[in-house]
Amino acid sequence: MNPLTLPAGALCALVGPPGAGKSTFARTHFKPTEVVSSDFCRALVADDENDQSATGDAFEVLHLIVDKRMERGRLTVIDATNLRDDRPWLLARARHW
Repeated sequence: MNPLTLPAGALCALVGPPGAGKSTFARTHFKPTEVVSSDFCRALVADDENDQSATGDAFEVLHLIVDKRMERGRLTVIDATNLRDDRPWLLARARHW
């Protein structure tokens, strides 16, 4: 399968429950450097991507990475559940950049 083509500077948020295939979809369609994963950020701050107590810190890291990529005009794909409560931040960042 070929990677999807989205414009430089686009912010793409994958949405779905855990285990729905978001990470598999991201690996199939995007470069590893384009994908910012909440699980990976959780592992960065807690050495365990399943440590839910690290979620707040992980999302601080995720938000920083997203902003830095968007500031540089880079396609950025957020691999997280992106629940309804998260969407206002996503839309605000997309509009900002």
